[in-house]
Amino acid sequence: MTATRLTSFSIHGRTSFGAVTGAGMVDLGGRLGGKYASLLSLIQAGEAGLKDARAASAFPFADYRLDEIEFLRPVLFPEKIVCVGINYPERSAEYKDGREKPKYPNLFVRFPDSLVGHNQALVRPKASEKFDYEGEIVLVVGKGGRNVPRDQALSMLWGMTLGNEGTLRDWLRHGSLNVTQGKNFDASGSLGPWIVPADEVNPGAPLHLMTRVNGELRQDDNTERLTWDFSWLLNYITQFATLKPGDLIFTGTPVGAGGHQTPPAWLKPGDVLEVEVPELGVLRNTVVDET
Repeated sequence: MTATRLTSFSIHGRTSFGAVTGAGMVDLGGRLGGKYASLLSLIQAGEAGLKDARAASAFPFADYRLDEIEFLRPVLFPEKIVCVGINYPERSAEYKDGREKPKYPNLFVRFPDSLVGHNQALVRPKASEKFDYEGEIVLVVGKGGRNVPRDQALSMLWGMTLGNEGTLRDWLRHGSLNVTQGKNFDASGSLGPWIVPADEVNPGAPLHLMTRVNGELRQDDNTERLTWDFSWLLNYITQFATLKPGDLIFTGTPVGAGGHQTPPAWLKPGDVLEVEVPELGVLRNTVVDET
């Protein structure tokens, strides 16, 4: 079976969503006759939406070449974007401040406009040059729920995608009890290139996560080593919040971010950042300065 790769895109000033195939971009928004207003609407339709998407993209031709369209973040406006901090074993030690291994994950949220899509520019803000990357796997919720048992939690997932949890390191320290400021500069992070449905990539199996800057491997780890795995996170988050279709969970980044290099290796204009999981693809962005 050909892999299903779904995302949002724009062309000639029009926003739509589609399936990326070997031939190019299949415009599902057009082919499905307006049945779904967005990829989020299709996700909310559950198995029926995915079945419609696969049927409409099965023809051996595409509507657009990929160089004709602009990739957008796959889910344009999720209700919730929950991010998990320090979820790989050596991350606490990387901070070199004597912190103990946490009993629970550090959680925070991002705003949709802090994220751009595949091949869109990452913007280094005027406010700081300490602009850093964090490659992550992102869970896409398909079935809403509250207090979901851990042994049922993975069934909530609609699919997975990739993310760069772009960060302004010095702005993280502006608040003593939160990191919101450093995590939400406009266009500082990215999401994509597409969502792969959960029935095509097992979220319970080990996934190899890599981040490269200008071709140099900076982060390299495996989800088998997560402190809190995907099912644990879903169970924990649904104890305090109702997750809904289209919600996103950034699951944590490995060691190797630029701010923890010696000397620090901050992102600068012209840098090309790539986040890869072989089963999910490669999310690629180039850094520019805020104008």
